[in-house]
Amino acid sequence: MYLRGVHADATIPMLRQLIRNNPLGILTTAITSSTYPLIQSSHIPFVLDVEDESSDTELGVLRGHIARQNPQTKAMIDSLESQQQGGTNVLEQEVLVLFNSPIQHYVTPKFYVETKPTTGKVVPTWNYAAAQAYGRAKIYYDSKSTESNEFLSKQLRDLSQYCETSVMGYTGIDKPGPWEVSDAPLRYVELLQKGIIGIEIRIERLEGKFKMSQEMSQGDSDGVIKGFQRLDSEIGTEMAKIVEERRDLKAARSAKAKA
Repeated sequence: MYLRGVHADATIPMLRQLIRNNPLGILTTAITSSTYPLIQSSHIPFVLDVEDESSDTELGVLRGHIARQNPQTKAMIDSLESQQQGGTNVLEQEVLVLFNSPIQHYVTPKFYVETKPTTGKVVPTWNYAAAQAYGRAKIYYDSKSTESNEFLSKQLRDLSQYCETSVMGYTGIDKPGPWEVSDAPLRYVELLQKGIIGIEIRIERLEGKFKMSQEMSQGDSDGVIKGFQRLDSEIGTEMAKIVEERRDLKAARSAKAKA
């Protein structure tokens, strides 16, 4: 990921939270195969495990599942079976998972109320937030393996619990209670589980950015905030809020560095 200094203001805890707020990741692999494309991507919801939530450096582990019939799955399994590395089921190739915030928007030069009238030296851009997680993936694909079945059972329970409570808000406190995997017939769940494989990625590198007009002057930043507010839309309101938050964070860090 290209990280311009002014946009590289995200801490590891911030990036972990971005992932949890937007758990639908895009898993990308580059596996040489005579049967399947070299580069493949799939949208997969992930659970992020972190042992010490107070840590400023722990990257965490991603857990997900993917359809067994997905060509990307088949390429991963073929690669594992050709490695013959004592059954570790860990891909040789590094994988990438991309997480995007839905809060993103085009920025018109008309928002730059300080620079545009004086020099005209402004161009459009796009504001967004994203995180990229890199690591080696362990694949749980043997449907007869106790380890694979236990991994998938736990992953399905944990993912459902997280999405039901954190995404849907079904906490059972003045709201409906969460749906649980155990609500479905056991035989039905077991049958569906045979059609998926598990994936576990220990993150070795975590990069991300909040590109939110931090490079602009105070006057232009004000123009961006007011411009988004005038859109009178939910996304505009959210964009204005984040632009202001990142600007304030930049100012606070600058003041601290000078102190």
